Amino acid sequence: MPLDEMTLLIGTTKGAFLMRSGKDPNNGAPRGPFCDGWPINHVIADPANGTLWAGGGGDWTGAGIWSSQDAGETWALTRLTRGTMDDWAAEDPDFAQMINWTDTPLPFADTFSQIWSLAYDHGTLYAGTKPAGLLASGDGGKTWRRLDGLTDHPSAKAWNPGAAGLVLHTIVTDPDNPKKLWVGISAAGVFATEDGGATWQRRNRLSNTQACQHHDHPAAPRDGETGHCVHNMVRGAGPDDLLYQQNHHGVWRSGDGGRSWDDITDGLPSTFGFPIRVHPRDPDTIWTLPLNGDSAGRFPPDAAAAVWRSRDGGKSWQDLRRGLPQEGCFFTVLRQAMAGDTRDPAGLYFGTNSGSVFASRDEGDTWGEIARHLPTILSVEVLDQR
Repeated sequence: MPLDEMTLLIGTTKGAFLMRSGKDPNNGAPRGPFCDGWPINHVIADPANGTLWAGGGGDWTGAGIWSSQDAGETWALTRLTRGTMDDWAAEDPDFAQMINWTDTPLPFADTFSQIWSLAYDHGTLYAGTKPAGLLASGDGGKTWRRLDGLTDHPSAKAWNPGAAGLVLHTIVTDPDNPKKLWVGISAAGVFATEDGGATWQRRNRLSNTQACQHHDHPAAPRDGETGHCVHNMVRGAGPDDLLYQQNHHGVWRSGDGGRSWDDITDGLPSTFGFPIRVHPRDPDTIWTLPLNGDSAGRFPPDAAAAVWRSRDGGKSWQDLRRGLPQEGCFFTVLRQAMAGDTRDPAGLYFGTNSGSVFASRDEGDTWGEIARHLPTILSVEVLDQR
Protein backbone atom coordinates (compact mmCIF):
# COMPACT_ATOMS: atom_id res chain seq x y z
CA MET A 1 0.00 0.00 0.00
CA PRO A 2 1.65 3.29 -1.02
CA LEU A 3 1.96 6.14 1.42
CA ASP A 4 -0.46 9.00 1.00
CA GLU A 5 0.98 12.39 0.19
CA MET A 6 1.59 13.11 3.87
CA THR A 7 2.11 10.79 6.81
CA LEU A 8 2.82 11.56 10.45
CA LEU A 9 5.50 9.29 11.88
CA ILE A 10 4.92 8.81 15.59
CA GLY A 11 7.27 7.16 18.07
CA THR A 12 5.84 6.05 21.42
CA THR A 13 6.71 4.01 24.47
CA LYS A 14 4.73 1.12 22.95
CA GLY A 15 5.83 1.06 19.35
CA ALA A 16 5.62 3.21 16.21
CA PHE A 17 2.39 4.55 14.70
CA LEU A 18 1.68 6.02 11.26
CA MET A 19 -1.07 8.52 10.60
CA ARG A 20 -2.00 9.40 7.02
CA SER A 21 -3.70 12.59 5.97
CA GLY A 22 -4.27 14.44 2.73
CA LYS A 23 -5.65 17.93 2.53
CA ASP A 24 -7.77 17.39 5.68
CA PRO A 25 -5.61 16.62 8.76
CA ASN A 26 -8.60 14.94 10.41
CA ASN A 27 -9.25 12.25 7.79
CA GLY A 28 -6.81 9.60 9.02
CA ALA A 29 -6.53 7.36 12.06
CA PRO A 30 -3.26 6.14 13.56
CA ARG A 31 -2.11 2.69 12.43
CA GLY A 32 -0.04 0.60 14.79
CA PRO A 33 1.60 -0.21 17.04
CA PHE A 34 4.46 -1.44 14.88
CA CYS A 35 7.94 -2.68 15.82
CA ASP A 36 6.69 -5.38 18.22
CA GLY A 37 5.74 -2.76 20.79
CA TRP A 38 9.35 -1.70 21.38
CA PRO A 39 9.88 1.75 22.90
CA ILE A 40 10.51 3.84 19.78
CA ASN A 41 12.28 7.13 20.41
CA HIS A 42 12.35 8.40 16.82
CA VAL A 43 10.80 7.57 13.43
CA ILE A 44 12.04 9.16 10.21
CA ALA A 45 11.74 8.55 6.47
CA ASP A 46 13.53 9.05 3.19
CA PRO A 47 11.11 11.33 1.28
CA ALA A 48 12.55 10.17 -2.04
CA ASN A 49 11.39 6.57 -1.74
CA GLY A 50 9.34 6.38 1.46
CA THR A 51 11.70 4.07 3.37
CA LEU A 52 10.91 4.25 7.10
CA TRP A 53 13.32 3.83 10.00
CA ALA A 54 12.36 3.58 13.68
CA GLY A 55 15.00 3.63 16.40
CA GLY A 56 14.59 2.60 20.00
CA GLY A 57 15.00 -0.25 22.43
CA GLY A 58 15.92 -0.39 26.09
CA ASP A 59 17.58 -2.40 28.81
CA TRP A 60 15.37 -5.44 28.13
CA THR A 61 15.73 -5.68 24.33
CA GLY A 62 18.95 -3.82 23.72
CA ALA A 63 19.12 -1.20 20.98
CA GLY A 64 17.92 -1.62 17.42
CA ILE A 65 16.57 0.04 14.30
CA TRP A 66 13.46 -1.15 12.50
CA SER A 67 12.93 -0.44 8.79
CA SER A 68 10.02 -0.70 6.38
CA GLN A 69 10.06 -0.54 2.59
CA ASP A 70 6.27 -0.84 2.13
CA ALA A 71 4.68 2.07 3.99
CA GLY A 72 4.71 0.24 7.31
CA GLU A 73 2.99 -2.95 6.21
CA THR A 74 6.04 -5.01 7.19
CA TRP A 75 9.09 -4.18 9.32
CA ALA A 76 12.57 -5.68 9.66
CA LEU A 77 14.74 -5.29 12.75
CA THR A 78 18.49 -4.70 12.84
CA ARG A 79 19.61 -5.36 16.40
CA LEU A 80 22.72 -3.49 17.44
CA THR A 81 23.26 -4.37 21.12
CA ARG A 82 22.29 -7.03 23.64
CA GLY A 83 19.68 -6.64 26.36
CA THR A 84 18.61 -8.46 29.50
CA MET A 85 16.49 -10.84 27.41
CA ASP A 86 19.67 -12.15 25.78
CA ASP A 87 21.15 -12.95 29.17
CA TRP A 88 17.99 -14.76 30.22
CA ALA A 89 17.73 -16.68 26.97
CA ALA A 90 21.36 -17.77 27.14
CA GLU A 91 20.63 -19.44 30.48
CA ASP A 92 17.11 -20.76 29.78
CA PRO A 93 16.53 -22.86 26.63
CA ASP A 94 12.75 -22.83 27.13
CA PHE A 95 12.70 -19.05 27.26
CA ALA A 96 15.01 -18.89 24.25
CA GLN A 97 12.62 -21.09 22.29
CA MET A 98 9.62 -19.04 23.39
CA ILE A 99 11.09 -15.80 22.01
CA ASN A 100 12.74 -17.52 19.02
CA TRP A 101 16.17 -16.43 20.22
CA THR A 102 19.47 -17.38 18.65
CA ASP A 103 22.88 -16.59 20.06
CA THR A 104 23.98 -14.23 17.30
CA PRO A 105 26.88 -11.79 17.87
CA LEU A 106 25.70 -8.19 17.72
CA PRO A 107 27.92 -5.46 16.25
CA PHE A 108 28.17 -3.26 19.34
CA ALA A 109 27.84 -5.90 22.09
CA ASP A 110 26.39 -4.13 25.14
CA THR A 111 27.96 -0.69 24.70
CA PHE A 112 24.64 1.20 24.52
CA SER A 113 21.02 0.46 25.36
CA GLN A 114 18.92 2.65 23.06
CA ILE A 115 18.75 4.50 19.77
CA TRP A 116 17.51 7.98 20.65
CA SER A 117 17.64 9.91 17.39
CA LEU A 118 17.87 9.37 13.64
CA ALA A 119 18.70 11.57 10.64
CA TYR A 120 19.11 10.89 6.94
CA ASP A 121 20.88 13.11 4.42
CA HIS A 122 23.31 12.79 1.50
CA GLY A 123 22.74 9.03 1.44
CA THR A 124 23.88 8.51 5.03
CA LEU A 125 21.68 7.35 7.89
CA TYR A 126 22.78 8.58 11.33
CA ALA A 127 21.77 7.25 14.74
CA GLY A 128 22.33 8.79 18.17
CA THR A 129 22.64 6.46 21.13
CA LYS A 130 22.29 6.26 24.91
CA PRO A 131 24.93 6.56 26.36
CA ALA A 132 25.87 9.28 23.92
CA GLY A 133 27.49 8.17 20.70
CA LEU A 134 26.90 8.63 16.98
CA LEU A 135 26.61 5.87 14.37
CA ALA A 136 26.56 6.16 10.57
CA SER A 137 25.35 3.80 7.86
CA GLY A 138 25.92 4.13 4.13
CA ASP A 139 23.65 1.23 3.15
CA GLY A 140 20.31 2.25 4.61
CA GLY A 141 20.91 0.77 8.05
CA LYS A 142 22.17 -2.72 7.17
CA THR A 143 25.68 -2.06 8.55
CA TRP A 144 26.95 0.60 10.92
CA ARG A 145 30.13 2.29 12.07
CA ARG A 146 30.73 4.43 15.12
CA LEU A 147 32.07 7.96 14.61
CA ASP A 148 34.85 7.64 17.15
CA GLY A 149 35.94 11.24 16.75
CA LEU A 150 32.92 12.25 18.83
CA THR A 151 33.05 9.37 21.31
CA ASP A 152 36.75 10.08 21.93
CA HIS A 153 36.37 13.86 22.23
CA PRO A 154 38.75 15.23 24.89
CA SER A 155 35.79 16.44 26.96
CA ALA A 156 33.95 13.08 26.92
CA LYS A 157 35.06 11.98 30.38
CA ALA A 158 33.48 15.12 31.83
CA TRP A 159 30.09 14.74 30.13
CA ASN A 160 27.27 14.68 32.68
CA PRO A 161 23.94 12.91 32.07
CA GLY A 162 20.63 14.77 32.08
CA ALA A 163 17.52 13.47 33.79
CA ALA A 164 16.96 10.93 30.98
CA GLY A 165 20.62 9.89 30.97
CA LEU A 166 23.52 10.80 28.72
CA VAL A 167 21.75 10.79 25.35
CA LEU A 168 22.55 12.04 21.88
CA HIS A 169 19.07 13.28 21.05
CA THR A 170 19.49 15.73 18.15
CA ILE A 171 21.25 15.35 14.80
CA VAL A 172 21.26 18.33 12.41
CA THR A 173 22.60 18.05 8.87
CA ASP A 174 23.52 20.64 6.24
CA PRO A 175 21.61 19.95 2.99
CA ASP A 176 24.39 21.59 0.97
CA ASN A 177 27.43 20.05 2.64
CA PRO A 178 27.65 16.37 3.63
CA LYS A 179 30.74 17.04 5.73
CA LYS A 180 28.92 19.33 8.18
CA LEU A 181 26.92 18.01 11.10
CA TRP A 182 25.73 19.24 14.50
CA VAL A 183 24.57 17.10 17.42
CA GLY A 184 22.98 17.85 20.78
CA ILE A 185 23.88 15.79 23.84
CA SER A 186 22.22 16.06 27.24
CA ALA A 187 23.94 17.25 29.20
CA ALA A 188 27.20 17.76 27.33
CA GLY A 189 26.04 20.42 24.87
CA VAL A 190 26.34 21.13 21.16
CA PHE A 191 29.09 19.57 19.04
CA ALA A 192 29.88 20.22 15.37
CA THR A 193 32.01 18.61 12.69
CA GLU A 194 33.03 19.99 9.31
CA ASP A 195 35.03 16.98 8.15
CA GLY A 196 32.43 14.24 8.13
CA GLY A 197 32.82 13.29 11.78
CA ALA A 198 36.60 12.84 11.99
CA THR A 199 36.97 15.78 14.40
CA TRP A 200 34.46 17.70 16.53
CA GLN A 201 34.26 21.11 18.17
CA ARG A 202 32.23 21.83 21.30
CA ARG A 203 30.03 24.86 20.57
CA ASN A 204 28.31 26.30 23.61
CA ARG A 205 29.87 29.74 24.09
CA LEU A 206 27.75 32.80 24.87
CA SER A 207 27.96 35.73 22.49
CA ASN A 208 29.44 39.02 23.61
CA THR A 209 26.11 40.87 23.61
CA GLN A 210 25.09 42.59 26.81
CA ALA A 211 22.02 40.37 27.14
CA CYS A 212 24.28 37.36 27.52
CA GLN A 213 26.51 38.71 30.26
CA HIS A 214 24.34 37.37 33.08
CA HIS A 215 23.37 33.73 33.15
CA ASP A 216 21.67 32.26 36.19
CA HIS A 217 21.11 28.68 35.11
CA PRO A 218 22.08 26.73 38.25
CA ALA A 219 23.54 23.88 36.21
CA ALA A 220 25.50 26.12 33.84
CA PRO A 221 29.27 25.94 33.63
CA ARG A 222 31.18 28.90 34.98
CA ASP A 223 33.29 29.62 31.91
CA GLY A 224 30.91 31.72 29.84
CA GLU A 225 28.98 28.95 28.10
CA THR A 226 25.20 28.68 27.67
CA GLY A 227 24.76 25.58 29.79
CA HIS A 228 25.39 22.12 28.47
CA CYS A 229 21.85 20.80 28.76
CA VAL A 230 20.60 21.48 25.25
CA HIS A 231 17.12 19.99 24.74
CA ASN A 232 16.61 20.35 20.99
CA MET A 233 18.20 22.16 18.03
CA VAL A 234 17.20 23.08 14.47
CA ARG A 235 18.88 24.74 11.50
CA GLY A 236 17.25 27.53 9.51
CA ALA A 237 16.75 27.34 5.76
CA GLY A 238 19.34 29.04 3.59
CA PRO A 239 23.10 29.12 3.12
CA ASP A 240 23.90 30.58 6.55
CA ASP A 241 24.57 28.30 9.51
CA LEU A 242 21.68 29.74 11.52
CA LEU A 243 20.81 27.54 14.48
CA TYR A 244 18.21 27.69 17.23
CA GLN A 245 18.12 25.66 20.40
CA GLN A 246 15.72 25.10 23.25
CA ASN A 247 17.99 24.70 26.24
CA HIS A 248 17.20 23.56 29.77
CA HIS A 249 17.32 27.27 30.53
CA GLY A 250 16.03 29.39 27.68
CA VAL A 251 15.84 29.64 23.90
CA TRP A 252 19.01 30.56 22.04
CA ARG A 253 20.00 31.68 18.54
CA SER A 254 23.33 31.33 16.76
CA GLY A 255 24.17 33.01 13.48
CA ASP A 256 27.58 31.38 13.20
CA GLY A 257 26.93 27.65 13.35
CA GLY A 258 26.98 27.45 17.13
CA ARG A 259 30.28 29.22 17.70
CA SER A 260 28.37 31.75 19.83
CA TRP A 261 24.80 31.91 21.13
CA ASP A 262 22.41 34.78 21.86
CA ASP A 263 19.63 34.52 24.44
CA ILE A 264 16.21 35.10 22.80
CA THR A 265 14.06 33.93 25.72
CA ASP A 266 12.73 37.39 26.59
CA GLY A 267 8.98 37.49 25.90
CA LEU A 268 8.33 33.81 26.62
CA PRO A 269 6.42 32.80 29.78
CA SER A 270 9.16 30.47 31.02
CA THR A 271 12.72 29.45 30.28
CA PHE A 272 12.06 25.71 30.25
CA GLY A 273 10.81 23.54 27.39
CA PHE A 274 11.82 20.78 25.02
CA PRO A 275 10.92 21.21 21.31
CA ILE A 276 11.74 23.96 18.84
CA ARG A 277 10.87 24.20 15.14
CA VAL A 278 11.89 26.53 12.32
CA HIS A 279 9.87 27.49 9.25
CA PRO A 280 10.81 25.50 6.12
CA ARG A 281 11.47 28.69 4.09
CA ASP A 282 11.67 31.63 6.51
CA PRO A 283 14.62 31.24 8.93
CA ASP A 284 13.27 34.03 11.16
CA THR A 285 10.02 32.19 11.95
CA ILE A 286 10.31 29.71 14.82
CA TRP A 287 7.96 27.94 17.22
CA THR A 288 8.45 26.52 20.71
CA LEU A 289 6.20 25.13 23.42
CA PRO A 290 7.24 26.41 26.87
CA LEU A 291 6.63 24.39 30.03
CA ASN A 292 6.43 25.79 33.52
CA GLY A 293 9.78 24.53 34.74
CA ASP A 294 12.02 21.62 35.53
CA SER A 295 10.83 21.10 39.10
CA ALA A 296 7.39 22.74 38.75
CA GLY A 297 5.66 19.88 36.96
CA ARG A 298 6.80 20.28 33.33
CA PHE A 299 3.36 21.27 32.02
CA PRO A 300 2.18 24.45 30.22
CA PRO A 301 2.26 27.59 32.39
CA ASP A 302 -1.04 28.09 34.24
CA ALA A 303 -2.13 24.68 32.86
CA ALA A 304 -3.13 26.42 29.59
CA ALA A 305 -1.48 25.14 26.41
CA ALA A 306 0.11 27.51 23.92
CA VAL A 307 2.61 27.28 21.10
CA TRP A 308 4.69 30.45 20.93
CA ARG A 309 5.82 31.85 17.58
CA SER A 310 8.38 34.43 16.61
CA ARG A 311 8.45 36.02 13.16
CA ASP A 312 11.66 38.01 13.77
CA GLY A 313 14.21 35.48 14.92
CA GLY A 314 13.25 35.66 18.58
CA LYS A 315 13.10 39.42 19.08
CA SER A 316 9.39 39.15 19.92
CA TRP A 317 6.96 36.30 20.61
CA GLN A 318 3.24 35.64 20.17
CA ASP A 319 1.21 32.98 21.98
CA LEU A 320 -0.99 30.79 19.78
CA ARG A 321 -3.84 29.16 21.75
CA ARG A 322 -6.88 28.77 19.48
CA GLY A 323 -7.99 25.13 19.58
CA LEU A 324 -5.61 24.14 22.40
CA PRO A 325 -6.85 23.25 25.92
CA GLN A 326 -6.89 26.29 28.20
CA GLU A 327 -7.95 24.70 31.48
CA GLY A 328 -6.54 21.76 33.38
CA CYS A 329 -3.83 21.02 30.81
CA PHE A 330 -0.99 19.10 32.43
CA PHE A 331 0.62 17.36 29.47
CA THR A 332 4.28 17.49 28.50
CA VAL A 333 5.61 17.79 24.93
CA LEU A 334 8.98 16.09 24.72
CA ARG A 335 12.05 17.21 22.77
CA GLN A 336 11.40 15.32 19.49
CA ALA A 337 7.60 15.50 19.63
CA MET A 338 7.04 18.61 17.45
CA ALA A 339 7.35 18.52 13.66
CA GLY A 340 6.51 20.60 10.62
CA ASP A 341 5.72 20.06 6.97
CA THR A 342 6.96 22.04 3.96
CA ARG A 343 3.62 23.33 2.68
CA ASP A 344 2.40 26.88 2.18
CA PRO A 345 1.23 27.81 4.75
CA ALA A 346 3.43 25.54 6.79
CA GLY A 347 1.79 22.88 8.95
CA LEU A 348 2.81 22.05 12.51
CA TYR A 349 2.19 18.94 14.59
CA PHE A 350 2.97 17.95 18.15
CA GLY A 351 2.34 14.95 20.38
CA THR A 352 1.92 14.80 24.14
CA ASN A 353 2.89 12.41 26.90
CA SER A 354 -0.86 11.91 27.42
CA GLY A 355 -1.18 10.41 23.93
CA SER A 356 -2.73 13.25 21.91
CA VAL A 357 -1.61 14.68 18.58
CA PHE A 358 -2.45 18.29 17.71
CA ALA A 359 -2.18 19.76 14.20
CA SER A 360 -2.18 23.22 12.66
CA ARG A 361 -2.38 23.88 8.93
CA ASP A 362 -1.96 27.65 9.24
CA GLU A 363 1.46 28.05 10.88
CA GLY A 364 0.06 27.76 14.39
CA ASP A 365 -2.82 30.25 14.22
CA THR A 366 -5.38 27.50 14.89
CA TRP A 367 -5.09 23.96 16.21
CA GLY A 368 -7.10 20.75 16.31
CA GLU A 369 -6.66 17.49 18.18
CA ILE A 370 -6.38 14.78 15.51
CA ALA A 371 -5.53 11.75 17.67
CA ARG A 372 -5.88 10.78 21.30
CA HIS A 373 -5.32 7.87 23.68
CA LEU A 374 -2.03 6.83 22.10
CA PRO A 375 0.83 5.73 24.37
CA THR A 376 3.24 8.37 25.61
CA ILE A 377 4.46 10.12 22.46
CA LEU A 378 8.23 10.43 22.21
CA SER A 379 8.59 11.82 18.68
CA VAL A 380 6.66 13.20 15.74
CA GLU A 381 8.00 13.64 12.21
CA VAL A 382 6.37 14.29 8.83
CA LEU A 383 6.82 12.39 5.57
CA ASP A 384 5.55 14.80 2.95
CA GLN A 385 5.41 13.18 -0.51
CA ARG A 386 3.79 15.42 -3.11
